Amino acid sequence: MSIDLANETDVEVDLEELHDCAAWVMQDMRVHPEADLTIAVIDEAAMEVLHVKWMDLPGPTDVMSFPMDELRPGREGVDPEEGILGDIVLCPTVAAKQAAEAGHTPAEELLLLTVHGILHLLGFDHAEPEERKEMFGLQRTLLLTFLARRPATVRITPPTGE
Repeated sequence: MSIDLANETDVEVDLEELHDCAAWVMQDMRVHPEADLTIAVIDEAAMEVLHVKWMDLPGPTDVMSFPMDELRPGREGVDPEEGILGDIVLCPTVAAKQAAEAGHTPAEELLLLTVHGILHLLGFDHAEPEERKEMFGLQRTLLLTFLARRPATVRITPPTGE
């Protein structure tokens, strides 16, 4: 599995932690071991350009996902497809604002957004209530399982009821 990361900001971001989280999620979701993922950390101005161009929405956002080969989670007894999972773009300053509102650290918010972005790449969405319940439940389980396997340096309490 290839996970390429780039921090294009002056904000300090633990790329190794993001890599480990992404690798954990991809493994747990049974993504093909040769699948490729790119994670870019960008500033608000660059994120706003992407947000307007691709979503036709003003202002920067926290995370955007750009699927490539429309890979889906693997299933028991079925070999996962090989290919390019896609790109995730994170904005750490937007994430920091959300983290403050949610009561956890910016690093924790970036982990949450990484899981969220990968789920979008795997075809999950949250536009409808049932989709939202499924995606956010899975997001919570994946993140908490990842954090439980890590040293006690990072703790997060994801929002409930989403």
